[in-house]
Amino acid sequence: MIALAVLVIELTPAHFIYTGPLLTAMPALAAVTLGPKGTLAAAALALAISVTTATYNQAWTTLQVYTNFLALALVSIAGLLTSSAVQARRRSELEQVRRIAMAAQEVVLRPVPARLGPVRAASLSLAAGTEAQIGGDLYEAVGTRYGVRMIVGDVRGKGLTAMRAVGVALGAFRETAHYEDEPTEVMNHCSAALQREVAVPGAYSQTIRLEGFVTAVLAEIPDEPVVHVVNRGHPVPLVLHRGRVHALVPALSCPPLCLEELVTDLPRKAESYPFAVGDRLLLYTDGVTEARNRDNEFFALAKTMEAVRADTTPQEFLEELHQALVRHTGGHLTDDVAMILVDRLE
Repeated sequence: MIALAVLVIELTPAHFIYTGPLLTAMPALAAVTLGPKGTLAAAALALAISVTTATYNQAWTTLQVYTNFLALALVSIAGLLTSSAVQARRRSELEQVRRIAMAAQEVVLRPVPARLGPVRAASLSLAAGTEAQIGGDLYEAVGTRYGVRMIVGDVRGKGLTAMRAVGVALGAFRETAHYEDEPTEVMNHCSAALQREVAVPGAYSQTIRLEGFVTAVLAEIPDEPVVHVVNRGHPVPLVLHRGRVHALVPALSCPPLCLEELVTDLPRKAESYPFAVGDRLLLYTDGVTEARNRDNEFFALAKTMEAVRADTTPQEFLEELHQALVRHTGGHLTDDVAMILVDRLE
């Protein structure tokens, strides 16, 4: 707008109006809002306008033109230095807040043990982009008398509200996983704990009370060569068997936790799938499968799993998936990522 106003004044009979201060203000305003690159662009535009108007009005012999150039140069340099300093300080503050957020998340999301009963295990958690908010992904794996039980979930939303829900769901899982015979009952306890938490007066906004939910998938690996799965609106687990990936698609779709009123009845038994020695099971959040590249293509998780070497450890396998995800997105995740991988041993 400033550039257009100056051109209108200088290229019409109204050019007797002094426009030098307007052009000088352009890099100063850009320094406040647009950063170093925007400041340079504004300074270049103001310089181009000054040269054009001075030539058009044949004002190169006047002292006023050179005074304007000097003022523009001084303000541009000062604006560039100021915007660079402000941007560096913002990056530092954002990184500090991000470190605090990640530390808080690590307190709740502890790494899974490398060995649990009949399986080797590994976990991976990635924060999206440069956001400083705590994500809502959750995961846990524990050894119980019923076998190894694992859960991976995704709380709707971000921030401390989502992290509170993560803590509640994981607390319920860690407690009930050890004494409930049926995996579905473990999941029901998690949902009940979340509903009690949301019902606390004043603890959550009305929007969260009405629209909040948690998708989750629970897997139980007993000594037998099977895996029992309870899926509540979450991305389906994948089993890598002899170099081929198989999706453990549930026979009946169930709603996420806290949305049980949408159905009349929930399954009382977990669904069972083959899980033999040498197989690999992956539980993950939708931040993996919904990651897009520049062409807006989704990440091909199954194909990537099949391409990873068979002799890798669970942690190495997850790192291979991580690197493939980084290459696919160009290092810019739009959602948090959580994964648990387990290998069935002899």
